[in-house]
Amino acid sequence: LKGVHFAMEFLTENTRSLLNSNLEDGNYISAKGKKVVVIGGGDTGTDCIATSIRHGCKSMINFELMAQPPEKRSPDNPWPEWPLIMRTDYGHEESIKKFGADPRAYGILSKEFLDDGEGNVKGIKAVLVKWSKGEDGRLSMTEVEGSEQVYEADLVLLAMGFTGPEIYVAEDANIDLDQRGNYLAEYGEYATSVPGIYTAGDCRRGQSLVVWGINEGRGAARAIDQFLTGESLLPAPMMTMGTATG
Repeated sequence: LKGVHFAMEFLTENTRSLLNSNLEDGNYISAKGKKVVVIGGGDTGTDCIATSIRHGCKSMINFELMAQPPEKRSPDNPWPEWPLIMRTDYGHEESIKKFGADPRAYGILSKEFLDDGEGNVKGIKAVLVKWSKGEDGRLSMTEVEGSEQVYEADLVLLAMGFTGPEIYVAEDANIDLDQRGNYLAEYGEYATSVPGIYTAGDCRRGQSLVVWGINEGRGAARAIDQFLTGESLLPAPMMTMGTATG
């Protein structure tokens, strides 16, 4: 449908137009006067919120699939792990200042984009979800019966995050998972529970920054080289702190 865009398309075109002409060339996706829904949180979602606010959007709501984080660390998120706590970023602050409310809606799952009959998006059908942790420590979600609602939108920006690697890969290869559903492997070694299968980046450590993906990719390449040849002349990654994340 027209009006549904990936976040990077929206942000890249905006930045290019801003640098080239201070947005005067019109070569970007404008949120001016639009009812905007940003699907997904994190830094990318925040950038979409702030950019839409600066364009002059009519309304703003930010769908987040996961439950609202706590104000303080939970017992299963001890130091030195990255603190999974509630944070208000610059985009949220700008939205609060303009519309008087936090744009984030937690525990909400988009089900269907609605067509206005002319190929344009006019809204999103969504439901609330609840998260629970199983005996194996893995999270699972269930839809809340009777919670279906339609949200008006004529601009939808897709900034979905990463909630874990595809489970069928682990099931087919019998790879052990950690409590968060990521492929289990020690930082610096990258070897999974299956000999000859290595893992790195988001599928091992969880959602993080691209620099960690690059770092772990290099580390995994070195580990695989050592596995195949007994030694490696590849350089070791520069970053060595396995607990940091973004």
